[in-house]
Amino acid sequence: MLRSLVRRIAGLFATLLAASFVIFAAVYAAPGDPAVFLAGGRDKLTPEKLLAVRAQYHLDEPLVVQYGRWLWDCVHTDLGRSFKYGDQVADLVAARLPTTLELVGYATVLFVLFGVGAGVLAAVRRGWADSAVVGLTTLAASVPSFVAAIALVSVFGVRLGWFPVTGGGEGLGDTIRHLTLPAVSMALGALAIISRVTRQAMLDAQAADHVEVARASGVPERDIVLRHVLRNALGPIVTMCGLVTAGMLAGTVVVETAFGISGIGSLLVGAINTHDFPVAQAVLLLMVTGYILVTTLVDLVHPLLDPRVAVARSAA
Repeated sequence: MLRSLVRRIAGLFATLLAASFVIFAAVYAAPGDPAVFLAGGRDKLTPEKLLAVRAQYHLDEPLVVQYGRWLWDCVHTDLGRSFKYGDQVADLVAARLPTTLELVGYATVLFVLFGVGAGVLAAVRRGWADSAVVGLTTLAASVPSFVAAIALVSVFGVRLGWFPVTGGGEGLGDTIRHLTLPAVSMALGALAIISRVTRQAMLDAQAADHVEVARASGVPERDIVLRHVLRNALGPIVTMCGLVTAGMLAGTVVVETAFGISGIGSLLVGAINTHDFPVAQAVLLLMVTGYILVTTLVDLVHPLLDPRVAVARSAA
């Protein structure tokens, strides 16, 4: 167990290291010269001033040296200073991160409740209910999040006026009202995926021999579904829920932009448009780190939900 844990932690840090280099190199290779932006534009820009700006921000050093300096600062929780705002990047991210986490958490609650519920219904009630769930989830999966956002704003925000269409709100109740439409637009595609996975996992669990024995022994159908079928199907369901949630951490850009939400997604878009490299690098690194941490956590929890996985890993 200890050896496995050490191996996982080492793999986690190796993945983060590789991802950090890819992020830094990609932003470094992006079009545009940050030195020109830092110098105030090309108007009245002299070669001497450009060289001075490059030397001040270490932009004249090789890529590997710049990456090493940036990585060392990140390890010491120093994400640099924003080119555009002049503030510490860590402060900008800390101010916007709670809104993004609230949005992702809200969307996760929605797709877990309705996705798992629809999948269980489709597996238990074969026939018209199964066909309806499959048809509706197929339709939901085919609609991009930005199209769903526009439709939701048009119907529930503009015509009916039930929900606000911009901002993140203040206070619990107001925040829920402001984030409902964005969360629904994010959760639609995820709901379709989770319902399909739940349905298939339930059908596989229903085909097990012990389920047939329990049904033949006169065990109530409700107990069979909850104790024998759903419990054995939780492994793939929880795994997929974790993967989808991790993907949402990096998928809030479109939704936050469409609804005017001040989260890290909109912060990333603004940083890319203004060549604010320190902010873009920090946000991308945060998104990748969140994804890796969530997927690693899911990988650790899966054997606890399904002991057969732990036995198979031990045998391997």
